Amino acid sequence: MAGQGTLYSSIVDVKGNGFLDNNNRSKEAEKPSFADLPLCLLEVIISQLVLKDNIRASAVCRTWREAGLYVRLVDKPPWLMYLPKRGNLFELYDPLQQKMYTLNLPELAKSTVCYSRDGWLLMRKTASNKMFFFNPFTRKLINLPNCELSYDAIDFSCAPTSGTCVLLAFKHARFGITTTSTCHPGATEWITEDLHFTLSFGNDELKHSNVVYAIRRFHCLDGNGSLYNFEPSTRVWRYEMVLLPDCPYISYRFRYEYGRKKKKIFLAVRKGDFFKIITCGGEKPIVYKLDSIQWKEINSTTLEGFTIFTSLYSSEMRVNLPWMRNSVYFPKLRFSCKCCVSYSFGLSA
Repeated sequence: MAGQGTLYSSIVDVKGNGFLDNNNRSKEAEKPSFADLPLCLLEVIISQLVLKDNIRASAVCRTWREAGLYVRLVDKPPWLMYLPKRGNLFELYDPLQQKMYTLNLPELAKSTVCYSRDGWLLMRKTASNKMFFFNPFTRKLINLPNCELSYDAIDFSCAPTSGTCVLLAFKHARFGITTTSTCHPGATEWITEDLHFTLSFGNDELKHSNVVYAIRRFHCLDGNGSLYNFEPSTRVWRYEMVLLPDCPYISYRFRYEYGRKKKKIFLAVRKGDFFKIITCGGEKPIVYKLDSIQWKEINSTTLEGFTIFTSLYSSEMRVNLPWMRNSVYFPKLRFSCKCCVSYSFGLSA
């Protein structure tokens, strides 16, 4: 019976008085325990608690402690914002809690979103070139000079209240020339000039990705998936010398298979690491991570618990979001179940 003793060696009372009898064991097995809840469900439950209650729940048992730690370390996901066709009622959607909130924001009437970052919206009046920053939670508004450039893309580096915020707008003017405009909060005008740089667009449908700011530069992907950047301090554009993978969605070799499907390309950055996301119709998204001088395709194992939120305005990454790990989320809402359209790379997401 030594084998049975080893099997049940963990079933001892706290005083170390030996094994429970078989009758007690069977009765205990019939009683449901909160310790047996799946980890993913515990994370959702504990994520609703304030920090003080989170710490208390973490003291219950090992499983609860693991869930509580995950929740305390998680990032907060970006929210989706829906602009009304008319009126001042804007909808904000929290993808983690799957809740919709409505805000009355008359400040944004007849405006459209150009970019978003750090809780701030870069807005543009639809009937003019007037631009401004707006924080929908604090209701703070910061006016900017009119932007006369009909840009292909626009971005800003950080919160406009930081003191170091820089805005960039650019447009492919003609072969070898990129019209570039920069500005900062408090400026009286945009600085615009034609700079020597050739943007390589893949095709009319897939011109470029969203723009991200990292390592003191603005970064973007062209339609072929090549990474280029603009450094505001030197006002120089350059391509980065990186080996491109043969992505089937945009490869000429697979044009008959994927050529007619709608494609999009997104760029995200997390602590200096760049991620490229390419979608093609209803096919699964392909995600690459920049590793030194080449893009490497990643999967659920190498994604390391990240969640990627894609958008034409900005794409962001979070880590260890409960039940959302190893997934790519898109700015579309399934109204039937009130959750975002997403793709999961594994059962652990």
